[in-house]
Amino acid sequence: MAIQLENQFYTSNLKLKYKPQNHLIKFNRSLCIQAASISGKKLVQSGTVKAISPKEAVPVMRNEGFLLLDIRPIWEREKAHIPGTLHVPLFIKDEDNSLLTLLKKWVHFGYIGLWTGQKFTTINPTFLSQVESSVPNKDEKLLVVCGEGLRSLMAVSNLHEGGYRNLGWLIGGFNQAKVADFPTVEGTDKILQYATIGGVSYYFLQLLNFVESVGKKDS
Repeated sequence: MAIQLENQFYTSNLKLKYKPQNHLIKFNRSLCIQAASISGKKLVQSGTVKAISPKEAVPVMRNEGFLLLDIRPIWEREKAHIPGTLHVPLFIKDEDNSLLTLLKKWVHFGYIGLWTGQKFTTINPTFLSQVESSVPNKDEKLLVVCGEGLRSLMAVSNLHEGGYRNLGWLIGGFNQAKVADFPTVEGTDKILQYATIGGVSYYFLQLLNFVESVGKKDS
C-alpha cells in the first residue's frame, strides 16, 4: 500500500492514507532517507546536479554566481563555516523523549556519540520551506555542502524535487577541503575538515596534532 507522510521531505517517496504509529513513521523515514541519497547520487551522475570539488568551489561562487548552502547541523557550523553563506540544516537534534527514542539515544551515545560527539538527530521537517523563504527564486544557483558529502546528496534530491534546477554538490564535503580552498573561515575552531569530529575522537586528534608539531620542532 502506498503511504503518505505528513513531512514534506517524504511525500514524494511514500504516500500515506492513514496515520501510523510513531515507530512506523521513523522506519519509513529511514527508507526515504536511503531513497533520497540514491536519488541525489543519480542526479549527480546524470549531470543534472553539477559536481564541484572543494578546490573549484570559491572560483565557481565568484565566477558563476553560485550561493553556498551549508546544510550541516548548527553545532558543526559553529565550529567552522564560510562567512556570508546560507545555512539551513537538513538534520536537527531529535527532541523526542519517548521511551523508545530515549533508548536509541542511549545506545547512540554509547556506541557513537561518546567517541564522535555526534548528536542523535532527525530530519528537519521544514528544510525545503526554509530554503524557499531565503531563496524564493528557484533559478538561483545553489552549491550544497555538508561535512562528508552524503547528507548534501539527500539535500540536492529534496531541492530538485522542490523545483530548484541550478544545483551544485560539493564532492566529499568540507572534510575533503584543504586550507587553501576556503581562505576565509570563521567559528570556534576555524578548521572545516574537523568540524564533523567531536567527543573523545576530537581530543585524540588534538593530541596527535600536538605530538606531530612537537616532533617537527625536535627534528
